[in-house]
Amino acid sequence: MENFEFFNPTRILFGKQAEQKIGKLLKKDDIEKVLFVYGKSSIKDIGLYDRVVSSLKKEGIEFIEHGGVKPNPVLSHTKEGITKAKENKVDAILAVGGGSVIDEGKTIAVGAKTDKDIWEYFKRDKVIKKALPVYVILTLAATGSEMNGFAVITNEETKEKLSITSEHIFPKLSILNPELTFTVSPQYQAYAAVDTIAHVIEYYFSGQYCPNLQNRLIETIIKTVMETTEIILDEPQDYNARAEFMWSATLALNGLTRLGIKGGEFPNHMIAHSLGALYDLPHGACLSIVIPAWMRWYKDKNHKQFERFAKEIFNVNSAEEGINNLKVWFKKIGAPVSLRDAGIVESEISRIVENAYNIAVVWDMAQKYSKEVLTEILKNAND
Repeated sequence: MENFEFFNPTRILFGKQAEQKIGKLLKKDDIEKVLFVYGKSSIKDIGLYDRVVSSLKKEGIEFIEHGGVKPNPVLSHTKEGITKAKENKVDAILAVGGGSVIDEGKTIAVGAKTDKDIWEYFKRDKVIKKALPVYVILTLAATGSEMNGFAVITNEETKEKLSITSEHIFPKLSILNPELTFTVSPQYQAYAAVDTIAHVIEYYFSGQYCPNLQNRLIETIIKTVMETTEIILDEPQDYNARAEFMWSATLALNGLTRLGIKGGEFPNHMIAHSLGALYDLPHGACLSIVIPAWMRWYKDKNHKQFERFAKEIFNVNSAEEGINNLKVWFKKIGAPVSLRDAGIVESEISRIVENAYNIAVVWDMAQKYSKEVLTEILKNAND
């Protein structure tokens, strides 16, 4: 194994009705006023909004609302939240929702503690030195943002979808109640499954060396995600399937799966972020289009690992069979597997390439992912 340092300060409270404790937990941490960040109507439809407000009021926690976060959170709305946080001098951010809500909440937490333009941090021009504490109640398991130090935001003016990372934006506490995911639609459950798988296979395939322990951990997460997703699609209120899926999604990107791996990058996310920025597609849908295309381009660079994946996940022998089976499974659960599936014509590839290459430059991956390489990968995604 390669040398590594592991850091994860997030406290997890997992289980039924756990969200009802949020007021007491905030009070225990001497939090008096929060910015309550959420999406549109879903938390109100399931009664979660009322339960959170009741818990906050019971403990005397003041809250300023910042609703309306989009599935692909945008910079303009995030800046509105930063202004609210500053003007109201909140002590913390309470993000109630999925990864998009959490990511916007984390970004607001950074913006509230600086006079700099928040986008400078996404361009890697500034280093994050502090942030407000972030508290989370998770309603959609997918991104792992509830237990990591990442956040992704789209600049709708420049059509850039970029990320920040810092130890300062790990949530202080995340509440995970699988019951809150019972109403997630089949479509978004499929996208969540793709996103979770994407988080673990990036380093699994692109790393120069992956220890057996990490291989097995990653493969177990993939198998669990696939098994539980199929159960959930048949029985949406199966608590144990929802619980295992939720915890798998958290483990997939909380730092554990990358430990000891030599090298490794996030090329699928890099390209998928371009599709999301340009066409406002759900993140999981972007990934299900990109992953099989990238795998076909990359497989000969790590052929042994691709053959292992094929055998361990699908019990087939060749790398190509493993890729085909993953693509078939994505399609089976209702995720798009080509640009055509998403209504993107071939003539758009050059536009996507330009956008993805700009991300590659920011992520220091442009040497490996030239415009020619990106074009080749995206042509694989054309059918």
